[in-house]
Amino acid sequence: QVQLVESGGGLVQAGGSLRLSCAASGRTFSNYAMGWFRQAPGKDREFVAAISRTDSTDYADSVKGRFTISRGNAKNTVYLEMKALKPEETAVYYCALDVSAAWRTVIVSTEYDYWGQGTQVTVSS
Repeated sequence: QVQLVESGGGLVQAGGSLRLSCAASGRTFSNYAMGWFRQAPGKDREFVAAISRTDSTDYADSVKGRFTISRGNAKNTVYLEMKALKPEETAVYYCALDVSAAWRTVIVSTEYDYWGQGTQVTVSS
């Protein structure tokens, strides 16, 4: 019903910045709760950032002050602006969409209904 496609990943030096994009297609209703997760080698998939249907936001403690989640002018697009990237943040980054969320941010991966294929972010030392 919904397809999510991430883009914007790549290779960046430590301290650099990237902006990831997530575009939804198919059932492209606007202002769904959405989130970003990442999975690094040897680690579980972890929460990074979320935006609610009412556009409140939430972040993992490790990225607060450096990452920003936002909606594009077209509400079927969500961005993750990442600054001051660290080598330990090398991971595959995934976006996700929750159809049923009401007003709160969603930080638990199992609550999301749709997932993108992921985009690789590599931060070199």
